[in-house]
Amino acid sequence: MRTKVTRRSTLMEFLTEQYPDSPRTRIKKLLQSGTIRINDKPVTLHSYPLKPGDVFEVNKQAGIAAKAGLPFSVLFEDQHVIVIDKPAGISTSSTDGSRNIQEMLSEFLRSQSKGKFRAFVVHRLDKEVSGVLLFAKTQEVMEIIKDNWQETEKHYYALVEGIPKEQEGTIRSWLIEDKSQKVHSVGERPDAKYSVTNYKTIKKVDNNTLLDIRTDTGRKNQIRVHLSDIGCPIVGDRKYGASDEFKRRVRLHAYSLSFPHPAEERTITVKSPMPEGFLSLKQRDEKYK
Repeated sequence: MRTKVTRRSTLMEFLTEQYPDSPRTRIKKLLQSGTIRINDKPVTLHSYPLKPGDVFEVNKQAGIAAKAGLPFSVLFEDQHVIVIDKPAGISTSSTDGSRNIQEMLSEFLRSQSKGKFRAFVVHRLDKEVSGVLLFAKTQEVMEIIKDNWQETEKHYYALVEGIPKEQEGTIRSWLIEDKSQKVHSVGERPDAKYSVTNYKTIKKVDNNTLLDIRTDTGRKNQIRVHLSDIGCPIVGDRKYGASDEFKRRVRLHAYSLSFPHPAEERTITVKSPMPEGFLSLKQRDEKYK
């Protein structure tokens, strides 16, 4: 349940008011569990300052995921779908035998449901990309969501090198993948896929720019290629032309996904906060592969 804060206080003071019958030790454990979110961002600091208008929420699914040993949080779950906060560096799914999100989530769902459910891929995020990732629990639900996929709205944070010539715009091209699994923009041709990426400037960050990205299509590496095409590759994305002076985590994060619920007449919107250190670039390697 989401609760709006009405006066200034520390998070600990607020929690004490919300749970008057709970001892402080239990409240501290709740804080340490990582399930408390303020304005959709996980907070564990007991002295965190709250102000009127802040939104408080306990994400119980995050606690369930932690107890199951999953290396990611569950942002939303019901009997039809599960939405997780994907970390960078893990594949959505793979055929090379490496551990991946779909495999881990299927094991989790099978144990939860006594084998009734598993994770079906609806869409993918590149291995290097973090953020909101949706799975269906059955093949039937997967097909329903895919049939209505044109009604989804996906937003990303992208920290790019340089400054785009226009503060906002739309990038359109035909994409094709070469034998080395790198994607390129080409002219219209039968074996290429039409792709559309919209961007809007949020703010400048030193010599870089933070963009809000909305995609109309969901092609492999689409955002990464398109931003490189306009001369502003994503920070850390050496594959598509970013500086290779330091090895950095690719600064692309899927922060919002809205989709029609597969069984109910409503739209579900799930958000993920910007990862810690996303805008911070230090003069050293980040030990990210």
